[in-house]
Amino acid sequence: MQRSYQLQPSSTALDYRAALNEQQYAAVTSPAGAALVIAGAGSGKTRTLTYRVSWLLEQGYAAEQILLLTFTNKAAREMLDRVNHLLPGRAAQLWGGTFHSIGYRILRRHPEQLGFQKNFTIMDRDDQEELLESIISREGFRSANKQFPKANVLADIISYSVNTGKSLTELLRHRYPYFIELEEALSKIVIAYEAGKKAANAMDFDDLLSKTHLLMVTHPEIARLYQHQFRAVLVDEYQDTNLLQASLIDLLAAHHQHVMVVGDDAQSIYSWRGANVANILEFPKRYPKAQLFPIETNYRSVPQILKLANASLAFNTNQFPKELQAARPSHVIAPALVPLSTNNEQASFVAQRILELHDEGIPFSEMAVLYRAHYHSMEVQLELTRRGIPFFITSGLRFFEQAHIKDVAAVMKFALNPNDEVAFKRFIQLLPGIGKKTAEALWLQTSKILRGERHFSKLMSCKAPTKAAKEWKQLVHTLEELAPETNLLSPSELIRIISLGFYDEIMKEKFPNYDSRREDLMTLMNYGKQFSDTAEFLAQLTLLGEGEQQKPLNDASNQEGACLSSIHQAKGLEWRAVFLVWLTEGMFPSGRSLENEEALEEERRLFYVAVTRCKEELYLTYPELRLNANYGEAFQRPSRFLSELSSDLYEKWDVTRR
Repeated sequence: MQRSYQLQPSSTALDYRAALNEQQYAAVTSPAGAALVIAGAGSGKTRTLTYRVSWLLEQGYAAEQILLLTFTNKAAREMLDRVNHLLPGRAAQLWGGTFHSIGYRILRRHPEQLGFQKNFTIMDRDDQEELLESIISREGFRSANKQFPKANVLADIISYSVNTGKSLTELLRHRYPYFIELEEALSKIVIAYEAGKKAANAMDFDDLLSKTHLLMVTHPEIARLYQHQFRAVLVDEYQDTNLLQASLIDLLAAHHQHVMVVGDDAQSIYSWRGANVANILEFPKRYPKAQLFPIETNYRSVPQILKLANASLAFNTNQFPKELQAARPSHVIAPALVPLSTNNEQASFVAQRILELHDEGIPFSEMAVLYRAHYHSMEVQLELTRRGIPFFITSGLRFFEQAHIKDVAAVMKFALNPNDEVAFKRFIQLLPGIGKKTAEALWLQTSKILRGERHFSKLMSCKAPTKAAKEWKQLVHTLEELAPETNLLSPSELIRIISLGFYDEIMKEKFPNYDSRREDLMTLMNYGKQFSDTAEFLAQLTLLGEGEQQKPLNDASNQEGACLSSIHQAKGLEWRAVFLVWLTEGMFPSGRSLENEEALEEERRLFYVAVTRCKEELYLTYPELRLNANYGEAFQRPSRFLSELSSDLYEKWDVTRR
């Protein structure tokens, strides 16, 4: 007996028209060749890339012929998982991952061509800094020049130079002017660092890009292997690429010229870490035959938000024109422009409105306070803490938990209480050549000399290490200024003296983001003006952080409480209600951007990114008066980004106090 049996197809073809909108469909099904996809905020960029990979697989591309480059492992996993869901088992051999992981994969195959052995290792940041520190010590730079940058600062300088192609001279002139006199020494360290890595058969994180690029340029036969293999190169978040990444993409796509880059020039906001908006703006010049695909349907925000966002970009000249269209219906509440009397009143408004929205049914986790710089959040942190409103921070530690704030507070504590051993040992280890053992020895001398009294001039008799002799004298002079014979100075004045006396130079050497930390200390000085009693001020610093647990900094999903975040950290996230604070000239846009048109355009893009994080309710706030540490009360001009908006795009709120 014969039985009839019919095999069913293992999978049916995907219905791309049903799954995608018209603009997404055009990009996904476009013919092979260069393509620039301008995917506006909330327009389904990931969906477009995912379906593009699936489309290529269904057109007969082998998985290993497709290269998908992303900026995060999370983004790579998400896209590959989605492709595997659409086409089970088809994407297993696809080359998908971050730029660095793909670079590592290539370098692992060809290390000898660059003078490395097959078993080369990758140094993490700690390894990198340890090697740099050993070079500094070995070459005698630390002893020869007391004001010499720490290894973490040097690592940042080297990394920025590698990724942007800027020379050390140019970098020091424009970004680290306070290190210009050290250029010769820094050049020697860079050379020694490269030699040290080679001797250790190790590469650092940036080498995974730079050495891959070098391999392609110096060994064209190897470049041809990958250029022929990758029939299609796809790139996510192209607006965030730096010069090195863009050049590597062009090299890998050189043969087939089939490269699709997806991004949004309006969301290019990372120039401070090397991203170059010119990469996306000039893509059509580098690929004259490139097709341009705008994707403008936004699935996140209500129409009122998008109208304001679209209008906010009108004053930028260097951009691809776009007009976000809402897929959602209108919301009952228009965006709100809220002037407040002072920075403290601004914080009170934010806290009160968060509580009201929560009472109306919006979870704390669906609300965010966004700001241009981390120090802009201090008053809001204080007010939320006072009112018992749960919150977490993605832009860094809570204000009073940051190292530089604790350093300055430690000096203040010791000036108030010379018996405070812990405070003394914290700030004394900031001086060159002083570790835990030396700090202990100095404490024994100090405590015996002072006997709990604030006669700090007596400390000149202490035997400080030779390396720290100059800094020890300066510290003693500073302590003398902090505690005159009559009484301790005000908290604000103490912070000013500590900063100018010795800590400002330490910040330059110790922290890559010196400018931001200096602004933090200015904000702390402002806060200190509310206190006449230093003991009370220091107690408040401690109490405000009491019992608070730090949340993970890089994941705002599934968190309890409102989110406080810099706009840079908030990119890619979304909330039902967003408060955008400190919208004043010099704060947002930042003061450093006001005389540079390129920088000002990036600030405007940053404003656009902040607005488009909002789904429904947007509050734009600014204080009309700021308590200023140096000049007392200072009037604040509203941000130009507000004056550029037509008044029909928002509702102005008049806030009064009972």
